[in-house]
Amino acid sequence: MALSFCGNDDAYGVENGTLNNGCFVDALNLVPHVFLLFITFPILFIGWGSQSSKVQIHHNTWLHFPGHNLRWILTFSLLFVHVCEFAEGIVSNKSVETTGRWTMGTNHLHLYMPAFMGFVAATTSVVYYHNIETSNFPKLLLVLFIYWVLAFITKSIKLWKYAEFDVGPQHLRFCITGLLVLLYGLLMSVEINVIRVRRYVFFANPQKVKPPEDLQDLGVRFLQPFVNLLSKATYWWMNPLIMGAHKRPIELKKIGKLPIAMRALTNYLRLKDAYEDQRTPEDPNRAPSIWRSMYRAFGRPILLSSTFRYLADLLGFAGPLCISGIVKFLKVEERNATSDKTMDTYFGVHFMSSTKLLQNTSVLAVLLFLALILQRTFLQASYYVTIETGINLRGALLAMIYNKMLRLSTSNMSMGEMTLGQINNLVAIETNQLMWFLFLCPNLWAMPVQIVMGVILLYYLLGLSALVGASVIVLLAPIQYLIATKLADTQKSSLEHSTDRLKKTTEILKGIKLLKLYAWENIFCDSVEETRGKELTCLRTFALYTSMSIFMNAAIPIAAVLATFAMHHFINKSVPSPSEAFAALALFHILVTPLFLLSTVVRFAVKALVSVQKLGEFLQSDEIGDDSWRNGDMSVFLEAGKKHLGATKAINRKQPMRYQMDNYEQPTRRPMRPSETEDVAVKVSNGFFTWGSNLSTLSDINIRIPTGQLTMIVGQVGCGKSSLLLAMLGEMQAIDGRVHWSKPPECEMVHEANISWSKAEESDEDIRSKNRYSVAYATQKSWLLNATVEDNITFGSPFSKQRYKEVIDACSLQPDIDLLPFGDQTEIGERGINLSGGQRQRICVARALYQNTNIVFLDDPFSALDIHLSDHLMQEGILKFLQDDKRTVVMVTHKLQYLIHADWIIAMKDGSILREGTLKDIQTHDVELYDHWKTLMNRHDQELEKDIQQDSQTTLERKTLRRAFYSREAKSQVDDEDEEEEVEEEDDDNMSMTTNRRSKIPWKVCWCYMSSGGFFMVFLMVSSKLLKHSVIVAIDYWLALWTSSQTNQSLTNATLPTRSAEEAEPDSYFLLVFIILCAAGITLCLITSLTVEFLGLSAATNLHHNLLNKIIHAPIRFFDVTPLGQILNRFSADTNIIDQHIPPTLESLTRSTLLCLSAIGVISSITPIFLIALIPLGIAFYFIQKYFRVASKDLQDLDDSTQLPLLCHFSETAEGLTTIRAFRHEARFKQRMLELTDTNNTAYLFLSAANRWLEVRTDYLGAVIVLAAAGASIWSLEYSLRSGMVGLGLTYALTVTNYLNWVVRNLADLEVQMSAVKKVNSFLSTESENYEGSMDASQVPENWPQDGEIKIQDLCVRYDPMLKPVLKHVNAYISPGQKVGICGRTGSGKSSLSLAFFNMVDIFEGRIVIDGIDICKLPLQTLRSRLSIILQDPVLFSGSIRFNLDPERTCTDDRLWEALEIAQLKNMVKALPGGLDAVVTEGGENFSVGQRQLFCLARAFVRKSSILIMDEATASIDMATENILQKVVMTAFADRTVVTIAHRVHTILTADLVIVMKRGNILEYDKPETLLEQEDGMFASFVKADM
Repeated sequence: MALSFCGNDDAYGVENGTLNNGCFVDALNLVPHVFLLFITFPILFIGWGSQSSKVQIHHNTWLHFPGHNLRWILTFSLLFVHVCEFAEGIVSNKSVETTGRWTMGTNHLHLYMPAFMGFVAATTSVVYYHNIETSNFPKLLLVLFIYWVLAFITKSIKLWKYAEFDVGPQHLRFCITGLLVLLYGLLMSVEINVIRVRRYVFFANPQKVKPPEDLQDLGVRFLQPFVNLLSKATYWWMNPLIMGAHKRPIELKKIGKLPIAMRALTNYLRLKDAYEDQRTPEDPNRAPSIWRSMYRAFGRPILLSSTFRYLADLLGFAGPLCISGIVKFLKVEERNATSDKTMDTYFGVHFMSSTKLLQNTSVLAVLLFLALILQRTFLQASYYVTIETGINLRGALLAMIYNKMLRLSTSNMSMGEMTLGQINNLVAIETNQLMWFLFLCPNLWAMPVQIVMGVILLYYLLGLSALVGASVIVLLAPIQYLIATKLADTQKSSLEHSTDRLKKTTEILKGIKLLKLYAWENIFCDSVEETRGKELTCLRTFALYTSMSIFMNAAIPIAAVLATFAMHHFINKSVPSPSEAFAALALFHILVTPLFLLSTVVRFAVKALVSVQKLGEFLQSDEIGDDSWRNGDMSVFLEAGKKHLGATKAINRKQPMRYQMDNYEQPTRRPMRPSETEDVAVKVSNGFFTWGSNLSTLSDINIRIPTGQLTMIVGQVGCGKSSLLLAMLGEMQAIDGRVHWSKPPECEMVHEANISWSKAEESDEDIRSKNRYSVAYATQKSWLLNATVEDNITFGSPFSKQRYKEVIDACSLQPDIDLLPFGDQTEIGERGINLSGGQRQRICVARALYQNTNIVFLDDPFSALDIHLSDHLMQEGILKFLQDDKRTVVMVTHKLQYLIHADWIIAMKDGSILREGTLKDIQTHDVELYDHWKTLMNRHDQELEKDIQQDSQTTLERKTLRRAFYSREAKSQVDDEDEEEEVEEEDDDNMSMTTNRRSKIPWKVCWCYMSSGGFFMVFLMVSSKLLKHSVIVAIDYWLALWTSSQTNQSLTNATLPTRSAEEAEPDSYFLLVFIILCAAGITLCLITSLTVEFLGLSAATNLHHNLLNKIIHAPIRFFDVTPLGQILNRFSADTNIIDQHIPPTLESLTRSTLLCLSAIGVISSITPIFLIALIPLGIAFYFIQKYFRVASKDLQDLDDSTQLPLLCHFSETAEGLTTIRAFRHEARFKQRMLELTDTNNTAYLFLSAANRWLEVRTDYLGAVIVLAAAGASIWSLEYSLRSGMVGLGLTYALTVTNYLNWVVRNLADLEVQMSAVKKVNSFLSTESENYEGSMDASQVPENWPQDGEIKIQDLCVRYDPMLKPVLKHVNAYISPGQKVGICGRTGSGKSSLSLAFFNMVDIFEGRIVIDGIDICKLPLQTLRSRLSIILQDPVLFSGSIRFNLDPERTCTDDRLWEALEIAQLKNMVKALPGGLDAVVTEGGENFSVGQRQLFCLARAFVRKSSILIMDEATASIDMATENILQKVVMTAFADRTVVTIAHRVHTILTADLVIVMKRGNILEYDKPETLLEQEDGMFASFVKADM
């Protein structure tokens, strides 16, 4: 076939004038395109050649020329119009061929060649432009400018010629040319604008431009705002990040910082301005509306997003319409292929009418493809914009809440108006609710429009019957809403039960040792199971509602289709044509989604209303009074403070500083008497202060705090000492009077001759940094940050080694720090290691001492310390360290023996001042008070002696701390390597495994999950799912058959009129089968949704049950080695995931996968040629999901791990408000909060951008599938396809686009959630203790052990087969009724021996025989229930006193009272409300440690066994009680064997037998009297040391 530009030879004639030859005009149009290609290609190649040698240009050169986005949009439109022009040319050319007027088979190249070249040129122009932009070389843009001008001129000539020859808008080519002229004109103006702004040519001084400041900072890795439009739409810039995740995990460093516009601070300022602007001068107190301020700050992006959303929704309707067109015209083309067409011809060129193009199926297929691509791009853009805005809003809200929190009045916090819980809820729940609402809010106004449009289109296709179907959908929507609200309620109640269950589990785990020793595990286990049962009932309801919701979602479209076609059959007595039927089917699929989502959106809107109300109340609550009196001229100093935050140096203590105090401003109230001006740091004059209610807590306060002196405040408990400190700090509301702080002194330096100037400057800065604006304050209830010990002490001050060491020594923290695993770099606080009260308090005091402030407030710093420590702290810390520094110290204390050190004393009583003055003043003026103090002091001295006798509390604290780490260290030394591997597998952080570990789906874990759900359920689920999907395919297939049969009949009817009588019968038959299939589909939907949910439920039930039993029956060693938090996590977070998150994910995953597979199956069965296209698509899909799953998992982990510190920081701040405000560290904490928020937001932004990355890619794949399916069906026409089948194939191809990304996202989610199953599973493999024993419980005598005779023969014990033995070949004989004492240094094996009696440790050699039975042969339950033990640390459980003494409920009340009487508790318990049924709070917190210990003794006595073991049981009891106890044991247990393990030797001097142990061996074994005679013996030395 001949190729010539103008077709045939005679078309080259120009006798009518050159421009009147249509072919020549088209040739003229080629010129600019060719010109552009010739010029730009060399430049591009030179550029690329030089670029490849350079390293990749860093993104800080990404400058956008003015009109950047507009240019991209215009270029894309240009490309689209070129495609249309090309299509039009091809179609015209085809029709020219078929008219046969000209020589057969010549191609008229001029009809489509220029269009093709224009397409190439437009593409080149945008590539070229992008390269110029990245290299910032605007002079080269001239080429583009010339191109646009030329193209504009040539196209205009063409348009002018058309107009001359009366070609009008009714011809398609005229419209296209007009559009092209418009676009070229616009592009030309964009180019002119660039010249105008950048002045790169025609102007003398080109403008210098800098890239945006975000990009100059290399830390910003989130490039979405800065990349070009194409990259923005497809998230191309994320490729390196997501591909890179495969090789090594994404860390925080990799995701960098947020761009400035998205940082919390920027958004906070925007929101705050919008919020504050609403306070008008006329009405300053009215509460600003949060909604309005949100709209003002973030309204524009939401409008933008909604615009995108509307565009996407409208484009979405293109799908069904194109399908109906393709199906309709396939038939027409089949028939009309032969018939003749006429063409309009003007000046030798052929034109076709505008409507003709849209009747071409290939054109429609391409249009469908483009519409899908555009629709998906707009949809993802809309999602992205809302998510970004939501994240910005959340950052702003968090900052707002935090700022408000720092200003909350203390009374609000303490009077319970704003509890910690409420603030935490605001942070964790309400802000997220609002964020989610923003994500979903474009749906609120987009969905109604979508629904209305859908219904109108349906009506247009199918008439009235469509409205019936639509009404089915609309009427069922409220039910969806009901179900959604029910779901929320059930979730709430199941949450309550699970918190309850967690509380019980925590108690069990904390007291596990006791439970095992008393053989009570099963009782407690049952109580947890009971709570779990209640929780499961809630979960069952939850599962039911969820499955209803899923069922509705799947069944509604089937029901709607059924209703529509049945109605259509009855109204029109015919079936719709395939084109209408399948367009309607596609429309129903589109309609269901918004209706399903609408219920969720409405629910979120309701929640958002509530959240905003709570936020409003919080932002309106009382703030602390304006404390201008405290800051003199605050503003100046804030600046100074900011500058010096980093720059302050430690005080230079070598120079004496002389303060001159005359120059501080005088209070305005009354003139001061000269004597008063001397030296007052703080002065309160007739102050009345209150905590919010109008009753004054402190009344008539007139005090002065002398500068540089030690002031003590004393008084009874609750007389307002702490309140006085807070009142001075401005935390209380002042009703009357004022607090006056003297300004920091202007200083005169005394310069010795040899001080250089720099030294003087430095000390000058010291004085400024030592300003009064901050008070070092240590609260009574110690407050720690979640940070290292060092950070807690330095608290933001610069680190000075010498000073730090002095402070640590003064507070005697060194021994405690040495015990911590990483020294002072150990994390402490809520999430770190739990310290005891005394240790926490000393760290707080150390913080106050370390700070460089003039004034130090200490609120009862000795309350949790024992006597040695408080003396040391008083001498070294307060008297030496602070007084040497001449710092003003105010101290509240109960320890009157320190009054002799005070320079000034303030005595308080009932909220007012009783006396103030020096100790001498009080001695002379108030003898009565002084005597009262003296008697109290004597009492103190006696306590002191007693205290010295007993081992101090601190050593005990240190001991428990050491115990906690000792057990872990012991393990880690032995099996270091194993442990490390285990940990790494646990945390998935192992670097060497990364490459292979990361892409595999955890099939094994999935299988484990499924099998714990029960095989029957799994079988049921799989079979019902497969059945359901096959039935749904069958419904659509049947519809296709039905509609096609109709059209085929109508074709044959025209020729054979006889058939019409039989025609009605098959139609009703079709309808009947259709109804049956739909009904089957709906029931199967119900069954599948139920089976999946209940499979998940039974799996959850079994997993938790097994986990609980495994852990409770694990050997005690397991609990020594595994941190409590880790075990608890399995019961809280992981169980929650298994309960509530895995089932819906699993359901969604199976549904979307099967939908995609069935769709692909249907298409390939109709047009097998489609399979060829499927291979590359499948490969692409595989790689996309592989990369995405890994990246998504990492980003999700990052999001989780950055969220925790943020929430902790909030709760921490709320607890430490007074301290932070006293220290004046608000700015530093705000800064920290902004950093944490930004980090979390970065992670979250990246996560959502990664989701968009995935969705854009899968959506484009889906669009290609649609294109392939359409193409395949058009090409396969020769095989005489039924048009109904084509419709079926295309409808299915359309659904694939919706579900592809769900497949991947659910896969990724499931993978993350399966790790919970994996963790639970790792605990299920722990060994249980051997509960059986070799004897049967029935063979053991009822009253064994009767006598209590113990033989220990060659006993060897170890904690773990991997570890060294702790007892080596111990032999001993204890005759019935003997009182035995065992002593030895820490770690000598005393406690291990006591555990060996209960078979709690591994006895691998030798044996213990009690009353003739080897204990290793006994069942554990029997053995442990027949012996009693009192442990070193007392454990009580929440419940009643009765439950604590006798959880098995076997004893009478008399027996319990008797036991309490022996333990000296009877009177105390009688006094309690409820007596034996009085409440014990969690951990027994409502009793003192001593009382708890006595309860444990009573517990041992309730069980009347003939052997009692006491493991250092008197450690936390004072001397008096201990003596009583010893007597009790001697009398009440006179006839029983008592083994006492002692760490104060004098308690066992009266024993019948003493065993001294050392390193697991028995060193001495005899009566105490005999042992004391050996002067060099171990026992004798112990006793000497103890005396």
